[in-house]
Amino acid sequence: MSTDKRLFIAEENGKRLDVFLSEQTEEFTRSRIKKLIEEGCVKVGGAVAKKCGDVVKAGVEVTLEVPMPVEMDAKPENIPLDILYQDEDLAVINKPKGMTVHAGSGNTEGTLVNALLFALDSLSGIGGVLRPGIVHRIDKDTTGLLVVAKNDFSHVSLAKQIAEKTCRRIYYALLEGNVKEDSGRIVTEIARHKTERKQMAVVRDGEGKIAVTDYEVVCRFGGDFTLCKFALQTGRTHQIRVHAKHVGHPVVGDPVYGFKRQKLHVEDGQLLHAHTLSFTHPRTGESMTFTAPLPAGFEEILQKLKKKYAVEVTI
Repeated sequence: MSTDKRLFIAEENGKRLDVFLSEQTEEFTRSRIKKLIEEGCVKVGGAVAKKCGDVVKAGVEVTLEVPMPVEMDAKPENIPLDILYQDEDLAVINKPKGMTVHAGSGNTEGTLVNALLFALDSLSGIGGVLRPGIVHRIDKDTTGLLVVAKNDFSHVSLAKQIAEKTCRRIYYALLEGNVKEDSGRIVTEIARHKTERKQMAVVRDGEGKIAVTDYEVVCRFGGDFTLCKFALQTGRTHQIRVHAKHVGHPVVGDPVYGFKRQKLHVEDGQLLHAHTLSFTHPRTGESMTFTAPLPAGFEEILQKLKKKYAVEVTI
């Protein structure tokens, strides 16, 4: 396998190996550096490094050999995409319902990644061969906005913004029942369900990862349904859906976390939409905000509810 070989000379004593390499190679995250060390891609003084925490001495040679990208396992497919914006560094996509973001078990075709490989001229390699360019995800049956990185420089910057909560993500969802409080914050820990491994669940303190979701009521349809706006403060798998279930108001149409008997029949998945996405452009520093209108099916249901309950809704 061909590699990108890089040589660095330490100028001072006492730095951890992973910290030293992160400073020398700004395009790589600490987690990527750690993985390269674990895979034996780093040598210190000619010997293969064993631990991320090894101390680097002044004057020592540190060699990093980064494996060159291999042929993508995911194949380009000519699938129509709603590309709201793109430049040399990134693209903003309005994902339709029913499209999985990247390949998984038993699903290697028809994904957003397959479509991106066909439509875009480049994608970052940090996500690996199955997830090129993917900085964050939304569920298969959730619609709306994602930002995609076209190079590693952008990927690192965008991932950092999400981690530091400077990337703003706003969702709209129609929930079962009447959410009593006009606004609030849901804070729990979320982890993989102990028996249903494809599901997530709220767990006791110390058993999962912290998940924080802010919500605001947009409109109530009698005591039957509530349209809410959600702002993600963390990005756990299925976070809004799990939190909605946790407070007793699951997302309408949710086949996994919803009520077994639902008042409103939705055939093709939950009414959850990633509406607004704001971030700082990695290269220019420009503040960018994008919005995607509710998909036709979601909007059609809202129009029927507005007429039935004689209320107005503004998004």
